Amino acid sequence: MQAEQLRDFVVEKVEDLKGRDVKVLDVHDQTDVAEYMIICSGNSKTHVRSIANYVATEAKHHGVAPLGVEGHEHSEWVLVDLGDVVVHIMQESIRDFYELEKLWGRK
Repeated sequence: MQAEQLRDFVVEKVEDLKGRDVKVLDVHDQTDVAEYMIICSGNSKTHVRSIANYVATEAKHHGVAPLGVEGHEHSEWVLVDLGDVVVHIMQESIRDFYELEKLWGRK
């Protein structure tokens, strides 16, 4: 799956489970780690965990095995690494604190 297709696929899956305030950041010129970062919020630890599990499972079913899933234990911030696309699913308070959009966004 091409990076753009994977990006769109992930956004669709996040929206399936009602992830809030979905942001897509094109970071290809800022890092070699990924082409895109997708950031979204979940309502609770359970919601964050559910979105992460769904994205990882659906990606596997479409031939894209996650390289890693981090933060599942506490589920305040779960990162799903799909190679070209890295997904950050966060509780609102954690998202407000770390401000990834500002860190990775264009200046």
